[in-house]
Amino acid sequence: MNNSRKQIIITSAVAGLITLLLFLRALSGEFLNYDDGDFAQYNLAIRNLDANLISYAFTSIPSFSGIWTPLVWISFAVDYHFWGLDPLGYRLTNILLHAVNAFLVVLVANRLYMAKSVKPFFSSDSNFPYLGMLLLAGLLFGIHPLRVESVAWISERKDVLNGVFALSSILFYLRYAHGKESTEENVSTKRDYTVSLLFLLLSFMAKPVSVVIPVMLLVLDWYPLNRLNRGTIRSVLIEKTPYFVLMTGMITLTLYMGASEGGLLVPTEFFSFGQRFITSGNALFEYMRLMLYPVGILPIHLLTTPIPVSHTVKTVIIIFICIYFCITRKRSWPLATWLCFIMPILPVLAFFQTNTVAFAARYTYLPSVMPSIAGAALIAVLYDKARVRGKGHSLRLLTAGLSFGLLIFYAVMTQRLIDIWKDSDTFWTRQITHQPFDKAYFLRGGYYVSVGKYPAAVDDFTSCLDIILQEKMPQSFIVNVLAFRGDALAKGGRYEDAVKDFSAAIAMIPQPVYYYHRGVALKALGKLGDAEGDFKIAGEAKGIIRWF
Repeated sequence: MNNSRKQIIITSAVAGLITLLLFLRALSGEFLNYDDGDFAQYNLAIRNLDANLISYAFTSIPSFSGIWTPLVWISFAVDYHFWGLDPLGYRLTNILLHAVNAFLVVLVANRLYMAKSVKPFFSSDSNFPYLGMLLLAGLLFGIHPLRVESVAWISERKDVLNGVFALSSILFYLRYAHGKESTEENVSTKRDYTVSLLFLLLSFMAKPVSVVIPVMLLVLDWYPLNRLNRGTIRSVLIEKTPYFVLMTGMITLTLYMGASEGGLLVPTEFFSFGQRFITSGNALFEYMRLMLYPVGILPIHLLTTPIPVSHTVKTVIIIFICIYFCITRKRSWPLATWLCFIMPILPVLAFFQTNTVAFAARYTYLPSVMPSIAGAALIAVLYDKARVRGKGHSLRLLTAGLSFGLLIFYAVMTQRLIDIWKDSDTFWTRQITHQPFDKAYFLRGGYYVSVGKYPAAVDDFTSCLDIILQEKMPQSFIVNVLAFRGDALAKGGRYEDAVKDFSAAIAMIPQPVYYYHRGVALKALGKLGDAEGDFKIAGEAKGIIRWF
């Protein structure tokens, strides 16, 4: 290994280490009652590393997931094998995978900078300005507050796991392209091409969002690789055939599985194309804003109805940005960066709306890679140009200071956001404080019951019920919340109120288990005859209250 390559590896390791240390704060968190139970805590399928697990991972699409992610289930099974039900181990795996991704971003950045010969822009004979730019690229990606959701939330293992394979696929393609252009095709070049395809396939098995990578590679072929010229465009397109075959197969599989689960998209009669367009434009604007100024990040950003006028204004701004990047001919890097930013976001925009989430921090994981690399290059080159042109020591210090200040700002914001993901209380309290909705109150209430805070649980279930009644949701919602509130009331010793809630629930939907829990409350009140009558109706239904 030559000295320059060794320095780049060390720089990559430093980026990964800093990222790792910053996110260690997330180790003290718990499982959240927002998907973590389904994915890991109560998922019996991951309890054994055996043939049954492999069968489950590759042939099952759990309803709570809705997508084919076999490598995620295998990774959770490995966690359970070593850690059991200690959330620290699951969170540690997420953090380690993310640190690896910060490492890989530096290597990808180096390949892209090499392709465009960025290094000669630096007047210094030393490698340190160039290495500083590489480190900045890795940290802009690794420690950004938008990464917290993907790292601190155990259920989002698919983001960090997909990142390892997706970035590796891109890295080995760049190695292949470099070998293809610099020398005649050899065994090493063919190997890089094959490994890139293999990693792409593995990335699909972690999260299908990487189906856009073949198109992203074409963008990189255009800029900065400069491989899409008149003489080579045909061969470049031919070499992408296996990539697009894999992409087509994954898209087909995803659509087929979505149809088997009852359909992926929200019907147009509930969410028109116009609404989808404006919501998508607003989401793109917010993703762009949060990358630059990551303030106001919530666990869940819900769709708002009716759609505010501000969403239309933001959509218009996004349209003008797209037009500007497309018509400008002076520089290619803004358009290439923009395309590599929006392409991985396209599958999760409202055009393909599957739920009530307007946008989410986790959706920026892969899209943030190229903007981080471009941003680091822009800052570093501007700094060096100021030095070469004699713009003054103070201007150079200002540029360096602002860059360092930006990283500190990101690090502080990341630390604050990690605290939100500590447990279900801090998680849902953050959500309720800024954008309350029925499920947030319901799940925080459920957490309060689990830790014995029964009065607080009753208050949250009441708030949830008020929203459900106000928004005229289905009767089954009312029944379930009444039953859960009745359970919290009984556990808190308010048996008369508990009987009232269970009676109201039974009057609408007479679930046997409701009779049992009302009987328990009646027995505590000394109404033994009434209690015995409820126990008879309940029969064998003596379990805990669950959502029907």
